[in-house]
Amino acid sequence: MKKRIAFGGIHIESGTLNPVLTTEQDFLVLQGQDLLDHPMFDLQAPEDTDLIPLLHARALPGGPVSREAYQGFKSRFLDLLQAALPLDGVYLLMHGAMAVEDLRDPEGDWIQAVRALVGPEVLVSVSCDLHGNVSQQVVGGIDMFAAYRTAPHIDVLETRQRGFHHLHRALDQGVRPSVCWCPVPVLLPGEMTSTVDEPARSLYARLPELESEGVWEVSLMVGYVWADHERSSASVVTTGTDLKAMQEATLHMAQMYWDHRHEFQFGTDARPLEQVMDWLHAGNAPHRILADSGDNPTAGGVGDRTDVLKTLLEENVQNALVAGITAPEVTLYCGSVGVGQEVEVVLGGELDPTGPKVQARLTVMQLCNTHYGVCAVVETQGIVVVLCEKRRPFHDLKDFQELHLNPADFSVLVVKSGYLSPELAALGWPALLVLSEGAVCQDLQSLPGLFRKKALFPFSKDFDFQAQAFIARHPNNTQTLS
Repeated sequence: MKKRIAFGGIHIESGTLNPVLTTEQDFLVLQGQDLLDHPMFDLQAPEDTDLIPLLHARALPGGPVSREAYQGFKSRFLDLLQAALPLDGVYLLMHGAMAVEDLRDPEGDWIQAVRALVGPEVLVSVSCDLHGNVSQQVVGGIDMFAAYRTAPHIDVLETRQRGFHHLHRALDQGVRPSVCWCPVPVLLPGEMTSTVDEPARSLYARLPELESEGVWEVSLMVGYVWADHERSSASVVTTGTDLKAMQEATLHMAQMYWDHRHEFQFGTDARPLEQVMDWLHAGNAPHRILADSGDNPTAGGVGDRTDVLKTLLEENVQNALVAGITAPEVTLYCGSVGVGQEVEVVLGGELDPTGPKVQARLTVMQLCNTHYGVCAVVETQGIVVVLCEKRRPFHDLKDFQELHLNPADFSVLVVKSGYLSPELAALGWPALLVLSEGAVCQDLQSLPGLFRKKALFPFSKDFDFQAQAFIARHPNNTQTLS
């Protein structure tokens, strides 16, 4: 008889400092056959498996999800799950750093609702982003866990396939794995913990070395620093059948991460906005990249701040490309006047009123309809700016190509980013991480901590840490391993 496995989930990284709510319209929703056919959900299911697609909702990182949108997706998912019963397993593809209005642990809420519906006997596996935050509710409702091992994330599909493989393996062998969990009181931004750089590179290389017949997966979670939640922290989560070996692997990685906590640094030159011009004038590189980290939409930033553009205009920088600035009203206004026309506008502050505003005279160079909505390519004082109807990143070369722009034609490229995407990093140009203001700023000590744990590095440094491993048993309770 075929194994019946349903899959789906919800995936978003939510910064609690971002003032713009994420609504249902911001999500890409795949359901049924569309989900089954999508290449990023090619789970490589064996022929003895009946794979049942439910619903997967994904949005660009942003502000907290509206309660209405979350409840709507959750209800739809549970209705589809109910219709798919009976099942042998459920595979949840999540992120781990979602925030929802008036709900402190939405992933835990979602997972516990799934567990309540399918009952204690059905196996549940979950995969997450390594920037997710793990809670007792999460581990208390699952049997298996897998997380990305690269940042920038180049192993998304591979991780999903691993998470599914663990579930199929358990069903095939007739065993029930356990999840071992150790929270680590460290919370650092992705820009300091990229797996391209040390010490994260060596730490993540250690994970597969700890796996064995009884230890199926060891995951090291960095956590998400821009969410003021009690669950926000690093953690180690281990899946397997050998509790003693799982405990040893979990405690080993937790202690290693803690021991290396002082070594994490930005992987590239990082300076405040006031020092950008000094950096631009140093040396004679023909091309340079400025990463506007505080307003990075792929980390949960708003995307409409004009801090860097304002500086470049004031310093009369020429031949720069700023891609891009979210400005719905101005973008559509440019579309209404047409290519070749000049307009007087105010840029900035359409979504985040705390950011600076720039009075500018723009020449509309071109207009493009993209899958993110309308983009207007404009020029002002020798600087080309991409204005966007909707929040979006410019991290891949195709993002520029669809606008008929070539970054190599410009001396300075500005993108709203933290660590550079693999494609931009491959250009080999000198890059500066601009420590700019915004909802995902790198000034960690300025972040509010109403709910965050008090003993948490680097917010607090005068405390000791003794790693403890917990074995999760549903329904939602844990016990310390001795």
